[in-house]
Amino acid sequence: MTDTTIQTPENTVDNELHGITIRTITTDQSGKWLQAGWRDFKQTPAIGLTYGALCVLAGWLVILSIFRTGQPYLTLPLAAGFMLLAPLVAVGLYETSRRLEMGENVTIWHSLNGFRRNPGQIGAIGVVLMLFFLAWTRIAMLLFALFYNGTMPSLDALIWETFFSRDAITFLITGSILGGALAIIVFAISVVSIPLLVDRDVDVITAVIISVNAFRKNWKVLIGWAAVIAILAACGMVVFMFGLAVMMPLLGYSSWHAYRGIIDTSHADVARLRRQVP
Repeated sequence: MTDTTIQTPENTVDNELHGITIRTITTDQSGKWLQAGWRDFKQTPAIGLTYGALCVLAGWLVILSIFRTGQPYLTLPLAAGFMLLAPLVAVGLYETSRRLEMGENVTIWHSLNGFRRNPGQIGAIGVVLMLFFLAWTRIAMLLFALFYNGTMPSLDALIWETFFSRDAITFLITGSILGGALAIIVFAISVVSIPLLVDRDVDVITAVIISVNAFRKNWKVLIGWAAVIAILAACGMVVFMFGLAVMMPLLGYSSWHAYRGIIDTSHADVARLRRQVP
């Protein structure tokens, strides 16, 4: 089947690696990407809700574990850190949108193709994202220790100490700056690279270079897209994480369409990866 790409009048194209080109996008495309993602969600609700439910369950297990180990202060940092790993979790959703685009059958089993395809390269970037996640967790623990004299706040004092104490503003500003810097780095290296690894026969270094170049070329639009992702994900976490059951697949599908809108592979010299599953 021929390769299709999303074309918009305001896009210009610059040559990149392996014939893969990066469009320059001058207007916000978040609405179009979300609309396309919602269309995929409606076509495959069982797949989307399955991945979403798994994210909700994983979130509950993480929160239960940190409360059982007496570390409730890590709730907010880990909720924020989830966004660092989300692109990897969404691989099955990228595969679902990919197969819909190619007119192929799509089931839960088919969606797992995304993890089977390029497993070594996807695993490698997964390790990178996990290192960033662990670094953020350590930074959060260090910030609590520095601002609260080495004593971690208890559950009953957590909200007060975090948001209303004398050092709360400085603590929140410092944490937001450090966390935001890590989040931007992770977003830059993963916004295109992981969907590209699912789609094309490229190595992780090439995929990351293309992703960083895409972010650099379209940083204004992509910062806005990252903000949309963060806001919708936060909304999904508000009510005991139940909203993630819908928000997670919606953002996963939409992120695939963001990749297809930013990257032009019509003249790529690397083939689309195919692995048929009965």
